[in-house]
Amino acid sequence: MSYISLIRPRWSDMDVYGHVNHANLVTLLEEARIPLLFGDAVRAGLTELPKGIVVVKLAVHYRSPIVVSDQDIRVEISLKDLKHASFTLGYRVHDGPAGADKVAVTAETVLAPFDTGTERPRRLTEDERAFLEKGFADA
Repeated sequence: MSYISLIRPRWSDMDVYGHVNHANLVTLLEEARIPLLFGDAVRAGLTELPKGIVVVKLAVHYRSPIVVSDQDIRVEISLKDLKHASFTLGYRVHDGPAGADKVAVTAETVLAPFDTGTERPRRLTEDERAFLEKGFADA
C-alpha cells in the first residue's frame, strides 16, 4: 500500500521553463513524507524518530516535467525496504492530484535514524519498525 500526500508546488519551485526545478522537487518529496514520519510518528508515541532522520541516498527519475499550476500534485509513498538501521521509501509523483494523473517522477530515498546527541546513526527500535510497517500497510 502507499501513503498518499498532496503537495502544492509553489511559483518559486519552477525553473525558467515553468517546470519544477530538481532541487525543489527533492524538497517536495521531503514535504510529502513529513506528515507520516514526524506528525503520525509523534501521535504514535515515537519521540526519537522525528528528532533525527538523515537521507543516506537519493535517486530521482524523471519521466516528464511537472509544470507549476494552481493544483496539488499527488505523491504516493511506499516502504520498499526495511532494515535494522535504515529504510527505503519509494515515490510515484503524479503531475496532478488524482491517481489517474500521469506519473511524472519516480524516486527513492534511503533514510536512517540518527542520534543528534551522539551525532551518530542508530538502529531502528522495534516500535519504530512496527510503525513503519503498519503506516504503509494501513495507507
